[in-house]
Formats: sequence, C-alpha cells, structure tokens
Amino acid sequence: MAFTTGKAVWNGGLKNGNGTVSTESGALNTPYTFRTRFENDPNGTNPEELIGAALAACYSMFLSSLLEQAGSPATAINTSAKVTLGSKDGGPFVTRIDVTTEAEVNGLSDSDFQEHAQKAKKGCPISQALGGVPDITLQASLKSA
Repeated sequence: MAFTTGKAVWNGGLKNGNGTVSTESGALNTPYTFRTRFENDPNGTNPEELIGAALAACYSMFLSSLLEQAGSPATAINTSAKVTLGSKDGGPFVTRIDVTTEAEVNGLSDSDFQEHAQKAKKGCPISQALGGVPDITLQASLKSA
C-alpha cells in the first residue's frame, strides 16, 4: 500500500500565529496564516487551497486513466477545483467544491467524454475522501486535440 505524509507546524495563537505546511517529498514547504486562510492574503497558502489542488490533480490523473482505457487518450487535461469555505454550527466548514475541467481528446464524442468525466468525479481517491462535502459540482468541456 502506498502512503505519503503531509506536515504542518503552527506557532502562536489563531489570529496572530503562523505556520508552515510541507510535504514529505519536499515539493511543498510554504507558510500559512489566519490571513492567508480567511482574509485572502496572497503570501502563503491555506488548507482549502491545498484540498483544491489535491482534488484537481487526482481528478486529472483518474480521468486520464479512464480515457486511456477507453482507447481515447487525452492530449491534455486542465482541471481546477474552487473550494468554498462557509460555516456550519458556528465554525468553518467546506460547503462546496466546484470542479472545472477541459480535456483535449481526439475521436471521442461529448456524451462519452461526459460519462468518463462523471466516473472520474466519483472514482478518484481524493473525491472519495471528500465525501463529507455536501456539494461537489463538475463542469467538463471536451476540446478536440
């Protein structure tokens, strides 16, 4: 079984504290603060942004695999995942994720592409891990390669 580790270090109180988030591979080592999470400060990241990136990456790879298995490999897949942080029971809560993807694929009908896109949404491991999010939408566009 494969596994990877992410790590976060937080120093200080919530509003005036700061931290770093990193990955075991060393590919990510970046700051995060209350301001980067709740006030759109561009000088760092936040957990929701990382969830969006993880979902977009996983979804793209899963869709690529499905298309390849169907005999129509993609030339390119471009996916974004917009994570909305709202509140529930007085605290922050991920209320919605909007996934948008565009794939360049030759020789595939739009209806077949939409079927694969929906399967990828349900089947990618990160989508499955996010099962507690009440609303995950998908807008998928097919572009001829």
